[in-house]
Amino acid sequence: MSIRDLTSWLLSLAGIVLLGSLIGCGQASDDAASGGAASESAAPSDVASDEPTDLRAHGITDTEVIFGTHTDLTGPIALYGVESVNGINMRFDEINSAGGIHGRTLRLIAEDSIYQVPDSLRAANKLIHNDRIFAMLLAMGTPHNNAVMPIQFEEGIPNLFPLTGSIQMGEPFHPLKFTARGIYYNEMFTAFKHFVGELGHERPCVVYIDNDYGQEIYDGTADASKELGVEIVATSSHRPTESEFTAAVLKLKDAQCDLVFMGTVVRDTILFFETARKLNWEGATFVGNNAAAGQPVANVESGSSEGYYAFTHMSQIYPEIEENEARLEWYNRYANIYGAVPDVPAMEGYRCADLVANVLERVGPDLTRAKFLSELEATSDYVDPFGYALSFGPDDHRGVDSSILIQVENHRWVQRDLLVSYD
Repeated sequence: MSIRDLTSWLLSLAGIVLLGSLIGCGQASDDAASGGAASESAAPSDVASDEPTDLRAHGITDTEVIFGTHTDLTGPIALYGVESVNGINMRFDEINSAGGIHGRTLRLIAEDSIYQVPDSLRAANKLIHNDRIFAMLLAMGTPHNNAVMPIQFEEGIPNLFPLTGSIQMGEPFHPLKFTARGIYYNEMFTAFKHFVGELGHERPCVVYIDNDYGQEIYDGTADASKELGVEIVATSSHRPTESEFTAAVLKLKDAQCDLVFMGTVVRDTILFFETARKLNWEGATFVGNNAAAGQPVANVESGSSEGYYAFTHMSQIYPEIEENEARLEWYNRYANIYGAVPDVPAMEGYRCADLVANVLERVGPDLTRAKFLSELEATSDYVDPFGYALSFGPDDHRGVDSSILIQVENHRWVQRDLLVSYD
């Protein structure tokens, strides 16, 4: 073989190898798209276009649809994570027992994040790349969702109704972001204006977790303080795992705070109140948000949480006073299945699973992510099993647009006459 012939043969071989590489890369890219990833600037219509047949396999088979979540199952706020997963599974089990949706059963794969961002990333990586889920459902935590969403969106996986009220779950607008919770920033901004501007508190303070969630609580109060021209007297921040609050309580007590906004969750809220009681701090008003409005906070045996206010998008069910038969019946079924009293996160899990089923039913048997998202955007008159309305639109993926003010009274959350609208 001449040098010229050898050169020609090598160039031809190189061309074949290059062509094969490009084809392989194209196939990998299609697989990674998982229904068509959307950039931050993509319009809803870009996501809602019909998907190629080979992309429909992600989380969808002829017999099931697979959802995933990364949530706290064994960490500091496992109560919320476990309850929300129970709520989802309760509704999915009911649907599956009745034959599923268009012949498909619904399955949730729940991974434990221990309320730690690195563990959320590990869990999400498994859900996205190994389990190849259809959508993420009720993933927990503000910093956790913020860390996972960019990776998730690259694969075209929707983030449905995260278990956090952060404004960042819906803003900036993204075709794959959908929320169904009260918004922390709006709740705290309005709380500041109500308790300071209307009720006349003069020495507001803030205690908050040192993470994305806590920062949003602080930002809401700080922006309201600027608008009203009232200075925040003192602040205290702590780690998510903090268990000692003596210094924090003494700092705010010595600052003579008459109003404290709580950027806390469950465990740290209770520990803060118990510390305040032991240090004989009296006379201050405490105001939180839906992340710190769980029944365990109201249940504190010592009564240290009595009088505590919070904003929330849903209220607890108390069977001894509940007048709505459907809510009471659901409460009893949950208690019988799981051997525990359901709190709001269980209600959220159940209602979001019910909404998912509602949308899947309307899509029909020819399911794709694009059709699912388009039908979810068309949801304008959905009322959940507990009587709360949610609505969405092509340019509005925020299902909830208001919160109510509740207060601990005799170990129960009691609704007060204040409604916060986000519009």
